[in-house]
Amino acid sequence: MDLGLSGKHALVLGASRGLGAATARSLAREGASVVAAARSEADTQAWIAQESPDVAARLSAARLDLADRTSVDALADALLKDGGVDIVVNNSGGPPPGPAAGTPLDLWLKQFEAMAGHLFHLNGRLLPAMLERGWGRIITIASSGVEQPIPNLALSNGIRMAVLGWSKTLAGEVAANGVTVNMVLPGRIHTDRVDQLDQVAAEKQGKSRDEVARASQATIPMGRYGRPEEFADAVTFLASTRAGYITGAKLRVDGGMIRGL
Repeated sequence: MDLGLSGKHALVLGASRGLGAATARSLAREGASVVAAARSEADTQAWIAQESPDVAARLSAARLDLADRTSVDALADALLKDGGVDIVVNNSGGPPPGPAAGTPLDLWLKQFEAMAGHLFHLNGRLLPAMLERGWGRIITIASSGVEQPIPNLALSNGIRMAVLGWSKTLAGEVAANGVTVNMVLPGRIHTDRVDQLDQVAAEKQGKSRDEVARASQATIPMGRYGRPEEFADAVTFLASTRAGYITGAKLRVDGGMIRGL
C-alpha cells in the first residue's frame, strides 16, 4: 500500500530514542523527509547513521528542549523559513512518577509547560502553513493513562488529559481545511521508559525488574510488551494520505491492555 508520504515533510519530537526515534524512522522509510528533534542531537545522529543511506538521507537531527521556549521558537523559525512542515508528531516524553497527593505546584507547572504549554505553542506556529496548503497531520503520542489512569503517574495522567482536550478541540477547528488531528495511545511498549517504570515498581515491591515485567506482561492479552516499530507504524498510517478521514480520534496500540470499550 502506497501511503502517499513521498515528498511530505515531517517533524517528530522526542526523537533521540524510544517511540520518537521509531516513528521518525518509520516515516522516513515510507518516503517522508523527517526532522528528528530532541535535546540530544548526538543521540539522534547516532541512530540515523545506522540506517541505510537512502533512508538516512531523508533524516536530519535538530535540537529541541520542550522545557525552553527559546529552543521551541528557534526550531519553529528554522522550519518556517523552509516552508514549514506537513506532519507534526508530538512526543514530550514522560514526567517523573509519583502520586497525586503531595505533588508540589512548582513541579506541576514545570511539567505542564514542557508537556503541554510549549507543545501547544509550537503547533500553533506551524499550523498556518498547513492550513494554507490545505493538508496537514498533527499526531500526539500520549498514554493509555488518558483512558485509564495509571497508578503513581499523576503528573502524566493529569497533564496528558489537558493535551487530549486541546487535540480534540483543534481537530474540530481545522478539519474542513484538510488538517487532521489525532492521538495515539501506547500501552506497554518496550522502551527505556517502560524499563524505568518497571525498575521503580521493583524497588517499591522488593522484587527484581524482570519479575515486575513478567507480572506486567501477564496482564496484557497478547502476553508481551509491544515493539516500538509496531507502534510507529500505526502513527505513520495516521500521517498518511490514506488516513484522510480520521480526525479527532484516539488510537490505542496496547495489545488489548485497556479492557474498556
